[in-house]
Amino acid sequence: MMRYEALMRDIEQKIEDGRLRGGQKLPSIREAAAAYECSKSTVIRAYAELEKRHLLYSVPQSGYYAVLQRREETSASSAVSLNLSAVAPDPDVFPYIDFQHCINKAIDRYRNHLFTYGTPQGLPSLLQVLSRHLASYQVFAPADRISITSGVQQALSILTAMTFPSGKRTVLVEQPTYAIFIEMLELLGVPVQGIARTETGIDLDELETLFRTGDIKFFYTIPRFQNPLGSSYAAGTKKAIAELARRYDVIVVEDDYLADLETDPKADPIYAYDSSHVVYLKSYSKILFPGLRVGVAVLPPDLQAVFAKHKRFADIDSSMLSQAALEIYIQSGMFARRRRAISEAYRSRMQRLVRAMDACNDTPDVRHMRPESGMHTHLALPASLRPETLVDRLAKRRIETRDADACFLRGFVKWPMLQLSIAQIGEERIDEGVAAIFAEIGRMRRG
Repeated sequence: MMRYEALMRDIEQKIEDGRLRGGQKLPSIREAAAAYECSKSTVIRAYAELEKRHLLYSVPQSGYYAVLQRREETSASSAVSLNLSAVAPDPDVFPYIDFQHCINKAIDRYRNHLFTYGTPQGLPSLLQVLSRHLASYQVFAPADRISITSGVQQALSILTAMTFPSGKRTVLVEQPTYAIFIEMLELLGVPVQGIARTETGIDLDELETLFRTGDIKFFYTIPRFQNPLGSSYAAGTKKAIAELARRYDVIVVEDDYLADLETDPKADPIYAYDSSHVVYLKSYSKILFPGLRVGVAVLPPDLQAVFAKHKRFADIDSSMLSQAALEIYIQSGMFARRRRAISEAYRSRMQRLVRAMDACNDTPDVRHMRPESGMHTHLALPASLRPETLVDRLAKRRIETRDADACFLRGFVKWPMLQLSIAQIGEERIDEGVAAIFAEIGRMRRG
């Protein structure tokens, strides 16, 4: 270990265990050199590296100070002992230092672009990189078919608000589905219709009837690791949806936000079966940072002009700095390495969750799935168990879960379920959380 690394480790430990408190001044470079019996240049290098990691900050003509230690930053959530409801990705598995390097490189490389407006479609060099990158997901699209958005949320908002060539107005959604999209549809007053989806799939005959007879503008679907179910469509179902979209000239909006957690190399998106009737949406929030706000929309040619116009009026362009940093992150190979690490981490957690449910679920009318990976799954509960009551009782035991009421349209028949997420729970605590859930279910059944 280099001398400056040993010095860094010692200071990190002092910050972690509270010997250096947030805002406390560190010894001067001269004092630290004497205390650690090293050169001033060693201290300068150690302090500079710690500042890059946001553990220290410098004040000109004053010196270096410690930032708040991590335990203070997380104290607000200490009231929750076990969190099985979080939808945001786990900050502990994200590459802050690597991505900070990419941000710095982006500022150096694109300094002339960062202070001017870009284009609504996106940074041209990033579009070229994404055209090649998306091919690894079996999404083959030239750069001119790709639009960068401020997260997938913005893409959904634009698609919902814009006029489609068909002139149809109704949005068809799976039931249950992504709760925030339901809120958006209600807020915008868009006509919406639901079609039931369970862990086993969707009724393709019903889908065909709706495509043939309904006023369907587009069908919004999450084929892979669906939120909130956690299930994925089989290849045959995806092919059938693509065929129905083509036959009845309906657009499918495919939200593939967890594509990076896929473990089956043969699991292609719907887009791979028909690119002319599918809008493919890809998020980089789950594999990088939610705050990055970079999403990708691959659009059929006849939707591009209207989409671009709405995008231009929404925010002119998405963050150029985020786009430039993402380009460097992908090109450097960092993305591929981080993608593997995060995918393996979530897969291990999900398998641990499945094993725990297999061990604890001795109740025949409580069903659970066995997904291979992903971030979400659920418990299907009998009608005699009220999910909201179960959530409240678990909260009193400092276990955070959620029911799925917000994932259903008003008036659509809801079925009782408890959502479970492995996004922000340590693998070593999953068994404890699952055991507590089934123990509470047992108490509710008894009385």
